[in-house]
Order: sequence, then structure tokens, then C-alpha cells
Amino acid sequence: MSAPSEPARPRRTRAGRIARGLTGLVVFLLAFEALGRAGLVSRDSLPPASTILMRAAGQLAEPHFLSSVGATIAAWAVGLIIATVIGVPLGLLLGSVPGVNVAAGAIVEFLRPIPSVALIPLAGLVLGSGLEMKATMIVYAALWPVLFNTIYGMAETDKVARETLRTFGFSRLSVLWRVDLPSAAPFIATGIRLASAVALILAISVEMLSGIGSGLGMYISEARTGAHSAVTVLACTFWAGIIGLLLNWLFVSVDRRMFAWHRAKTGAVT
Repeated sequence: MSAPSEPARPRRTRAGRIARGLTGLVVFLLAFEALGRAGLVSRDSLPPASTILMRAAGQLAEPHFLSSVGATIAAWAVGLIIATVIGVPLGLLLGSVPGVNVAAGAIVEFLRPIPSVALIPLAGLVLGSGLEMKATMIVYAALWPVLFNTIYGMAETDKVARETLRTFGFSRLSVLWRVDLPSAAPFIATGIRLASAVALILAISVEMLSGIGSGLGMYISEARTGAHSAVTVLACTFWAGIIGLLLNWLFVSVDRRMFAWHRAKTGAVT
């Protein structure tokens, strides 16, 4: 007599996940609106959600705001691309050559905990206030997710396939190209997606803390000294969240299309 099978778990559809996410967002906005209108905190410090959303909609017609967002996106893109170009090959090297990994381990562990924001004054003195300085800070912070996810992906490669190719005389480089890189690619994509969020945070933070240049962070710094500063700052924060959400959605969509085989193999849900 066969053992009774386990009841099938309901499959979570993409539409269901989106609906739950939107429900949570609506509940949050309603709570924010009620808190702002309750009078517990001054509206100058905590305006209602409707006021913030109206201000955010009005910013779409402001050339200065749009150019600031464009400057931040440009720095984000440049920094993320450079971090990927550096992090992926370096991760492949450290993940495939144990001796190099051990030799570089101390340097990596020394540099990784250093916060990027602590280097802003030095970077400003050396690189100035332009795109070079912002991109450098973004690269430094976004490099680590790409690097460590690449190394982790290399550790998850099929060792049997790797040794089989080596047995048939394939070079180390051929094995890296044919086995290691395809197997590590989903992990690399995850690292790039995580680095994307870090890059956006650093782009805005560097603009705010440096107090020079242009970008959304600089726009927020200028808004803090003007009239209705709380509304403008929170509206900018809203747009920062929307940009981050859209970028994450873009990376997740590409991941689903390119690595459907990986999700089918591991049962991962993205």
C-alpha cells in the first residue's frame, strides 16, 4: 500500500504577489495619511500622504528635478557597470584559483568593512565633485555584492562536469567558459541586482553628504532649506523608492527570462 501523498501547496502566481504588494502599499499610505491628519505631529514635520503625492506629481514638471534624477541615474549606471566589469572577473579568479583567494583574502576582508561614506571627503579632494567622484564611491560599495556572489556561484558549479572536461584535455580556461561561468551566472545576476540597490543608495548619499555637484541627493539638500521642506524631501524620498522598485523589477524580469532553467532546477522563487 502506497503512502498517502502530501497535499499540493497552492502555487503563488505573479498576479497574486503583485496584488498583495499593492495591498500592503495602500494600507501603508492610508496609515500615513491618517497619522498626518491626526494632529499628533505638526504637518510641517509630517504632512499627510496625499500632500506628499501631490508634490511628487508636481515635480515631474520641474526641469531641475528631472535633470537631478538624470544625473543620479547616470552615476548609478556608470558605477554599476564598472563594479560589474571589475567584480565578475575578479570573482571568477578568486573562485577558481584557491591560492589567489587565500592570498587576497586578508586584503578583501580589510577593505570590505570600510564604509564608503567615510571616504567621501578624500574622494572629493582627489577626484573633485563630478561624476568621477560619485562613480568611484558607487564602485567601491557595489563591488562587494558582485564579487562575493560570483565567488559563491563558483563554489556551486558542477564538479563532476568540471573534472570530466579536464579528463578529456580541456584547458582551465575552457572549463571556466563551458562549465563554471554558465553555472555561476544566476548567482552573478543576483549579485548585480543587489549591487544595483547599493549603487542607488550610494549615488544619493554621496550627493547629499558631499553638498556639491548635482543629482537627486543634492536636490534634497537644497530642499531642506526652502519652504515646505518636509513635503519636498518626502516627495523626493518617494521617487527614490519608485526608482529603486523599477530597477529591481527590471533585474528580476531579466533574471526570470535568462535563468528559468536555474529556477526549475533549484525551485527558487523570484
